[in-house]
Amino acid sequence: MSQHPPVPSAGTLGETRAAAAAPAAPAPTAPTPAGTPVLTARGLTKTYGTTTALAGVDLTVRAGESVAIMGASGSGKTTLLHCLAGIVRPDGGEVGLATAAGEVMVSGLNEAGRSRLRREQFGFVFQEGLLLPELTALENVAVALMLGGVARPAAEHAAVGWLHALGLAGMEHRRIGQLSGGQAQRVAIARAQVTGAPVTFADEPTGALDSATSAEVMDLLLGATTGTGRTLVVVTHDEGVAARCTRVVRLRDGRVVAEHAGGAR
Repeated sequence: MSQHPPVPSAGTLGETRAAAAAPAAPAPTAPTPAGTPVLTARGLTKTYGTTTALAGVDLTVRAGESVAIMGASGSGKTTLLHCLAGIVRPDGGEVGLATAAGEVMVSGLNEAGRSRLRREQFGFVFQEGLLLPELTALENVAVALMLGGVARPAAEHAAVGWLHALGLAGMEHRRIGQLSGGQAQRVAIARAQVTGAPVTFADEPTGALDSATSAEVMDLLLGATTGTGRTLVVVTHDEGVAARCTRVVRLRDGRVVAEHAGGAR
């Protein structure tokens, strides 16, 4: 992990769609050229007891794109995200991650290896944020860097930059329970981006938000990821969220049944 964590430039991403430009936060390595395969799933299978969650999924995710994974409850979309992100290992098939040193087989790593990969290469934004309620907004963001060995002063400096860029100036020392749902998701976005991770996974990131706040959060999430040349994979039930992505992948019974371009607006 770099000892010089990315810090957004002065200014903020803004409170509205019009002001939702991305912060100038470089990735820890040179950006992967747009369109280059970053994540490749080949023949993924996964069962839980007698339930088949994935039944031979092939999927390629490319640098700089936003991919929405959709499907009814039980279609396998969250399991697919978890396999892509190295949270769980598939029963069959493989997941490859393109890195500067070559392709890394995510699915072949042990738990320690996948944990390190998640810490260094991936960012995560979940429906409920999964933020630590006993920590402040600043601490929730800084800890992502500190876990990678960055000294606390440098980690907090980077965290402040991202919180300010996401419109949370003056709220750094509030605990999560003192923030609105939309503000908490901004903290989660800051935590996901502060390490410079090239790929961000979001699981129903707007599921607990009203429509206006949902649009605002998606503006910020897209601006902070694809807006800086990074990659976003989103699991969602919301057609409006999916339409904001460059590509939509639809699952049914653990299989990809359709793919089409999103609106990417």
